[in-house]
Amino acid sequence: MPPPDRNSVAGEGEQAAGYRVVARRYRPQRFADLVGQEHVARGLSGAIESGRVGHAYLFTGARGVGKTSAARILAKALQCQRGPAAEPCDACDACLAIAGGQDIDVLEIDAASNRGIDEIRQLRQNVAVRPARGRFKVYIIDEVHMLTREAFNALLKTLEEPPPHVKFVLCTTEPDKLPVTILSRCQRFDFHVVDAPAIAGRLAQIVAAEGMAITAPAIDLVARRANGSMRDSQSLLEQLLGGIVGDGTPREIGIDDVHALIGTGRDELVGAILRAIFDRDPRAALAGLDAALRGGADCGGVLEQILGALRDCLVASVGSGREALREGDGLGIDLLDAGPRLGTATVLAMLQIVDQALARMRSSAHPTVLAEMAVVRLAALEDLDGLATLVGTLSAPAGAVPAAGPPERREKKTADLTAAVPAPHAVAPAFAVPQPSAAPAASAPVAPGVSADAEPLVVWRECGRIVGGLAADFADLAVQAVWHEGRLAVTLPAGARMALDFLRGSDVVTGLQRALVGIVGRPASVAVDLAADEADAGGASSPGPKADAGSGAGLSQAALVRAATAHPLVRQACELFDGSIRRVDPPRPREVDGTGAAVAVVPATEPVGGDAVGMAAEASGGEPDG
Repeated sequence: MPPPDRNSVAGEGEQAAGYRVVARRYRPQRFADLVGQEHVARGLSGAIESGRVGHAYLFTGARGVGKTSAARILAKALQCQRGPAAEPCDACDACLAIAGGQDIDVLEIDAASNRGIDEIRQLRQNVAVRPARGRFKVYIIDEVHMLTREAFNALLKTLEEPPPHVKFVLCTTEPDKLPVTILSRCQRFDFHVVDAPAIAGRLAQIVAAEGMAITAPAIDLVARRANGSMRDSQSLLEQLLGGIVGDGTPREIGIDDVHALIGTGRDELVGAILRAIFDRDPRAALAGLDAALRGGADCGGVLEQILGALRDCLVASVGSGREALREGDGLGIDLLDAGPRLGTATVLAMLQIVDQALARMRSSAHPTVLAEMAVVRLAALEDLDGLATLVGTLSAPAGAVPAAGPPERREKKTADLTAAVPAPHAVAPAFAVPQPSAAPAASAPVAPGVSADAEPLVVWRECGRIVGGLAADFADLAVQAVWHEGRLAVTLPAGARMALDFLRGSDVVTGLQRALVGIVGRPASVAVDLAADEADAGGASSPGPKADAGSGAGLSQAALVRAATAHPLVRQACELFDGSIRRVDPPRPREVDGTGAAVAVVPATEPVGGDAVGMAAEASGGEPDG
C-alpha cells in the first residue's frame, strides 16, 4: 500500500490547502495494489513480460473496482524508465508524472463529455504524432459506452490498426452498449466486484495509516454496505473519519457510528424484526420496525438489512454451509438454522416481497408505509413449502407423499401431511388434480374394482379409473362398449373428438390395455371410436364411424367432423388455440322460388375436397349467375 499523504487529517482549527480524499490518496499505484483483481494484474504483467502487449484493451466492471487505476498502472509500466516492466518502479519521472496526471503522452479522455464525432476526428489526427518523451502514447477513454454511433464508426479503423507507438485502454461499466465491431478489436478484461473481506482488509490498512481506530464489526458493516465497490467503501470511511475528527475528540469508530451514517438499524433491532417475521407475528414485526426508525434508521436501510438476512436464509435452505453466509452474528438469529425451517419456496417469496418494496420506495412519497406493508406481508406469509407438498400429495398416487425441502425437514413434514391429507381417491372429483401423464405409475396390474363378467361399459370405465387423470374423465364419456373377438370396442359421443385423440395416444392405450388385461385375466385389446351420428349416442349397434354418404346435407355428423378436421386451415386453428371441434352444422338448402328456377345450396363450411369456403351460387335458367 502506498504511504499515506500527511495532509490526510487537517490540523486543529484549520483545513489543509491541498487536501485530497481517501479514495485518491490511497489509489493503487502498482499491479500488486489492485484488490480483488489479481486475474487482471497477472494478465497485464504477463503480457508486458512476454512482449505481447496489445494495441487496445477493454476494461469492464462495476463502478469503483479499479478499472481506471489499472489503466494508469498499465501506462506507468509501459512508460517506466526502467521498463517496460511487469511492475512500474513508481519512482522515476515518468511514473511520477503519470501518477500526478501530468504526463503529456498519457491522455485521459472522458467519453461522457467528449462523445461526438468531432472529438474522435481530433483524436485520429493526434495519434499520428509521435510521443514527446516516452515510448508510447496511451489513450485512456473512460465511460467509452457514452460515445455516439458516428464516433464509434470514426474510431473503428484507428482502433484496429493504430500506429506502433499508440495504445488504447477503453473503460466502461456497460459493455453491452458497445458495438460488436469495437469489442472484437480489443482484449477484454472483466473486473470483478470486490468481496467484503478484501474490502475490510484494505480499509483496516487505511485506518491504521490515518492514525485512527475502528472496531471490527464497524469495518465489516462498511465493507458489506459498499456492495463490492472499493471506492464506495473508501467514501463511507472518509465520512466516518471526518465525523470523528470533527467532534474534536478523536476516538474509536464503532458500529453505532456506521449505522447512524448509512441509515441502517442496530443489529439487535433488525434481529427482533426478523424473529417476529419468522414467528409469524405481524404486530411484533411492526413494533420492531418502529423502534429501528425511532432510533434514526432509514426504512430503506432496514429493508436492505432484512434482504441480506433473507439471502443468507436462502443459501442455507438449499444446503450451503456457514461459509456462504454474509451477515454477521450480531442479529442474534442462527440464519443457518432458520433457512431450512422456513423452506426455499417461502424464503424466495419473502425476497420478492422485499425487493418489490425497495423498488417502489425509490419513487414513492410514502416509503415508510411501504416498508410497514412489506414487514406485515412477510410476517403474514404462509408456509409455501407446506402448500407445495400438500398439492403434490393430492396429485400423487395413493401411498406416495412427495418430499419437499432439505432432507432434515422431509420426515416431519411428510408425516404431518400424511396424517392430515386423505388418500387421493377419497377427494371429491371437483377437487381432483389432473395427472400430467395418463400412464400408470407402476407396471404391475392394479387390483380391479369390478369383476371380469361385468357389463362391458362398466369394465371400460373401471379401466379409465385405474389409469386415472384425464383418462378417467374421458372414459366416463363412453356411450357404448361391446366385446368383439377379444377386443373391447368403445363408442364415444360424435362430438368427443378431443377425448378420442387423447384416448388413442400410445401411452394411454398401453395403460388402458394393461388395466383391461388385469380385470379380465386374459389377453385383450381396446378400440375406441366416435359414434356414427348424434342419434346413435344411446344405441349404436357397432362402434366406429359410418362411411360418408356423400357431401352436403347427406353427410353424418361424424363425417362432417372428420371432414372439417381434415381441412388444413381448421387443423391449424385447432393446433394454434389447443381446441377441438364440438359440432359442425350440416349444409342448409334454400327454398325453391315460385318460378321453378334452380336454387344452389349454401354450405356453412367447406365440403370435403372443396376449393371454396362459404361460396353461394344462384342459378337462373340453368346457368350460374355470378
